[in-house]
Amino acid sequence: MTELTKDTEACAGCGVKLQTEQQDKLGYVPEQALNRTPVICQRCFRIKNYNEVSGTTLNQDDFLKLLSHVGSTKSLVVNIVDIFDFEGSLISGLSRFVGDNPVVLAVNKIDLLPKVTNFNKIVNWVRKQAKEFGLKVVEVVLCSAKQNMGFDRVIQALDEYRDGRDIYVVGATNVGKSTLINRLIRDYSDLDAELTTSHYPGTTLDLVKIPMDDGTFIIDTPGIVYPHRLTELVSKQDLGKLMPDRPLKPLVFQLNEHQTIFFGSYVRFDFVQGERQSFTFYVSNAIPAHRTKLERADELYAEHKGVMLAPPTLEALEQLPKLAKHPVRIPKGKIYDVSISGLGWVKVNSDVGADLMIHVPKGIKVAVRESMI
Repeated sequence: MTELTKDTEACAGCGVKLQTEQQDKLGYVPEQALNRTPVICQRCFRIKNYNEVSGTTLNQDDFLKLLSHVGSTKSLVVNIVDIFDFEGSLISGLSRFVGDNPVVLAVNKIDLLPKVTNFNKIVNWVRKQAKEFGLKVVEVVLCSAKQNMGFDRVIQALDEYRDGRDIYVVGATNVGKSTLINRLIRDYSDLDAELTTSHYPGTTLDLVKIPMDDGTFIIDTPGIVYPHRLTELVSKQDLGKLMPDRPLKPLVFQLNEHQTIFFGSYVRFDFVQGERQSFTFYVSNAIPAHRTKLERADELYAEHKGVMLAPPTLEALEQLPKLAKHPVRIPKGKIYDVSISGLGWVKVNSDVGADLMIHVPKGIKVAVRESMI
């Protein structure tokens, strides 16, 4: 058997320890592939070349163990979150792990926001939300790794705050961590490799240390898998529909009480009680909306779920938890959003109050917040 050398003991894609003996275990690499540069495990090879999904992820305890030592290091922590799923992608309790280290909050995927968005207001909104979550940040940077928007400012923030520190990059799955880090590698490192990027959770499985030109390291951590996000539960065929790849075109509905909006078979929005008012839905435009009367909603769902009300297909729907009810009372006096983790959010455009019922697969996070836009 060919022995793994010190230089190839870890996969250059996901960071897992390489091995050549057990094909069904993490880190497997065929012996003949050891001559490639860089050396990546078979799992990363198939993700990169065939976009295949792998069901292998680290459990929550393993994620927390990997983060637990960060507070004892002298580091700059970059927390990447997804503006499209802010509450769902923000790491709960991150402040417990980072200690006194400075935190830069990089808010990715701003290219998905409508083009008329006031980004200064978004920055102020993010700061306020982070503070409510108990996270103290030295800077909020809006960016899009995909469109290379705001990336120069991310680099400037790293230079300003690291002061010779290593940089730990943390985030939930599907927030764009690897895409952002690969841009850093290309611009600021001599390393001839890229991290594995994929739409699927659990792509990076261990700490990946990336040497920078000045002798410090960027340390990529595995994305935390949060089951309260709809994007973690759907089939790989439907994931691309849930995750928009272009600026959102908000849908505005003028609704009377006792009206319902379905988004495929994923989410049902009931306007139970309140004055006639408008609601703006910030949802992937690949998920069709269907309006009906509340009194017909149960019947419509039973007859048309997975067919007219799709995605998902009926077969894929059977793999999801059953819909659970979330009663939501929108108070008077302010403009609020209702966020549905992994789907998007609904802006209640009036401050007169409303009683809503949100139906989502059991376990999916529903939250009320002050309006983002």
